[in-house]
Amino acid sequence: MKGALLVNLGSPDSTSVKDVKKYLDEFLMDKRVIDTPYLIRAFVVKGIILNTRPKKSAEAYKKIWWNEGSPLIVLSERLHKKVKEQTQIPVELAMRYGNPSIKSGIQKLVNKGVTEIFLIPLYPQFAMATTETIVVLANKIVKKEYPNIKITDFPAFYNKEDYISVLSNSIQKHLEETKPEHLLFSYHGVPERHILKSDITKSHCKIDGSCCNTPSPAHEFCYRHQCYETTKQVAEKLNLKEGTYSTSFQSRLGRDPWLQPYTDQTIENFAKKGIKNLAIVTPAFVSDCLETLEEIGMEAKHSFEEQGGKQFSTIPCLNDDKAWATTVANWINNWAK
Repeated sequence: MKGALLVNLGSPDSTSVKDVKKYLDEFLMDKRVIDTPYLIRAFVVKGIILNTRPKKSAEAYKKIWWNEGSPLIVLSERLHKKVKEQTQIPVELAMRYGNPSIKSGIQKLVNKGVTEIFLIPLYPQFAMATTETIVVLANKIVKKEYPNIKITDFPAFYNKEDYISVLSNSIQKHLEETKPEHLLFSYHGVPERHILKSDITKSHCKIDGSCCNTPSPAHEFCYRHQCYETTKQVAEKLNLKEGTYSTSFQSRLGRDPWLQPYTDQTIENFAKKGIKNLAIVTPAFVSDCLETLEEIGMEAKHSFEEQGGKQFSTIPCLNDDKAWATTVANWINNWAK
């Protein structure tokens, strides 16, 4: 019997410093998030970050928390419900960090008699710290706990026509309402070394502005290429004029070089150049979360207005959009045939 498991990032169980600290510990101790040797990672995370950051992060979560709980969890649950209504096989929801766990999601499917799992990381673009860590953990759990279960993982869907169509339509509705001077595609940032580590050719990626446009097998696992390709395909779909849209990367951590241009600097520069009406879409996420609601929707908005900008609008993630739920359900049903 076949079943599917949708997996998103995850969230603290509450906005308490204790729960946020527990969540950050699990998240930042993942060797695919902070990819340094264990002892160094433990020193940085447990010795420094967890002694300072949980309180600040808890305050940020409080700003965006809903009565029902974490926006990311609530929105993922809504999507899950709509997908289940349109699928012919059991579908469960899990989070890479926090609850419900991947292990619990697999267990629920096994309890329903599932012997073959379709694993769908809810990330359009592949990255070590997102798609890869989900796939690795799910396979590790299955190998140890359920050796007779088969897992098939769904690859990055950044360039799938149905995804691009749904994303473009959601953006178009917003553009018609706000009529911005510029549309910024802001993707979650990753360290440049992650791009180089994911290069299966070990030679193609140079992060020099040209390699992402030069065909290569490396693109299958190149986050940077896939982000720019998402922007490119949406721009073509919406007939956006050159110069009216651009790509940037947010949420950098530490002193190592991360993918550029940085979103915060880009937004400030737009305001200083006289752009008054700016719209931002965050296509690295399918569910609104701390990074979209607080970092972009609040902090970036404040920065833009402080520098002279007048209208700053954030385009919601796909969340539980009806067409998006149908798209995910179609992927599952096509696999299950």
